[in-house]
Amino acid sequence: MWTQLLLLALAGAAGTLCRYGLSGLVQRLCGDQFPWGTFAVNALGCFLFGLVWALAEDRLLISGRSRFVVLTGFMGAFTTFSTFAFESTGLLQDAQWGRAAWNLLGQNLVGVACVLMGVAAGRWL
Repeated sequence: MWTQLLLLALAGAAGTLCRYGLSGLVQRLCGDQFPWGTFAVNALGCFLFGLVWALAEDRLLISGRSRFVVLTGFMGAFTTFSTFAFESTGLLQDAQWGRAAWNLLGQNLVGVACVLMGVAAGRWL
């Protein structure tokens, strides 16, 4: 159990550092008119999540334990958008149109609402 926790922590630290580095680099290169750094990290995160998932599920090249560490530790720190996109894709592939629409719209609307509430609470304090 301690080994698993240590691996998760190390993977999380690596994901955080990679996000910081990549996002900052892209933002510096593209300017500050649009959050291109976050956009790039999230797009790459989605690609990597799908890649790791397929390598673990379809090709059996990555063990379940390794997949857990990479997806939960690294990807969890690198981006959570990849999980959102992955789950939305699953709903769409299963033709669960209502759930997919709610997931796509709901998470975005709730996310923006939470940011606004956080800003309001921060300003109130």
